[in-house]
Amino acid sequence: MTAVSVTELRRAFDGTPVLDGIDFDIAPGEFVSVIGPSGSGKSTLFGLIAGLDTPDSGSVVVGGAPAAPGRAALMPQKDLLFPWRSVLDNCSLGLEVQGVSRARARAAARKLFPAFGLEGFEDARPFQLSGGMRQRAALARTVLQDRDVLLLDEPFGALDSLTRTDMQLWLQQVWLRDRWTVLMITHDVREAVLLSDRVLVLSPRPARNRHDMRVPLARTRSLATLTDPEFV
Repeated sequence: MTAVSVTELRRAFDGTPVLDGIDFDIAPGEFVSVIGPSGSGKSTLFGLIAGLDTPDSGSVVVGGAPAAPGRAALMPQKDLLFPWRSVLDNCSLGLEVQGVSRARARAAARKLFPAFGLEGFEDARPFQLSGGMRQRAALARTVLQDRDVLLLDEPFGALDSLTRTDMQLWLQQVWLRDRWTVLMITHDVREAVLLSDRVLVLSPRPARNRHDMRVPLARTRSLATLTDPEFV
């Protein structure tokens, strides 16, 4: 069984082709990064997998069923935390939207706070958090939707280099613990190789499959991995 299956996917906007026959399968529990030039259609691809858009042709299957809203959890480039809600209430929002009571949603969110490095900040507002903490809160909100597939659209793109490295290692740690199926868009080749089991490379628009590389590096990866000849 595959967690995500994309077959001959095509999408155009106003007659301009953006995706031109994309194909790939992702196994349950795999961490796969998608890289390609800016404007090559990576975010369009994620919108189709998330069920937020409809392809012109081809198919997207998530968890054995056609892609539809709610089958995969999408974390966009910006954290989009509501400034008037506490961090805990931001994290529990997805469950509340699904109809879970506020008390149960907050209780479920609170359980994640220690693992996500947010313990003690439950009542803080987003402006009181560092950039890395805001991203962890946004990821906690995504994870709490309890979907088997997570779509991360450049989750660390706005962070400084040191914070970004810390977040990369932290994401690997929580992924190794919970083994979600992860698709991540990134423009950072180093980040893609450090975190991923596979890296999918797309061509310039209209996007086609350029390369599908399996990363042979052993887990767990660390800062020392960055200077390993095989990594380089």
